[in-house]
Amino acid sequence: MKYLVAELLFTAVKAWYEKGMICMLLSDGKEVRFPVSVNRKLKNATDEQRGNIEIICGGSGLHWPDLDEDLSVTGIMEGRYGC
Repeated sequence: MKYLVAELLFTAVKAWYEKGMICMLLSDGKEVRFPVSVNRKLKNATDEQRGNIEIICGGSGLHWPDLDEDLSVTGIMEGRYGC
């Protein structure tokens, strides 16, 4: 099985919503943020829905159960934020 370097090095250990941004703390101590405006489901969600984030797949993904939305940590690092 092939992996990208980012998939082997970075996993999410914490995720939260703050002031229009989705924030993620990575296992190497880096913090990554992106604006909710770049994702249709997050942009149109309530603050409560945006803040209900689960870390899935051993830290390789984020899931919003209220929105049925999933994003991979690798995708976020590459600037792919979904639709």
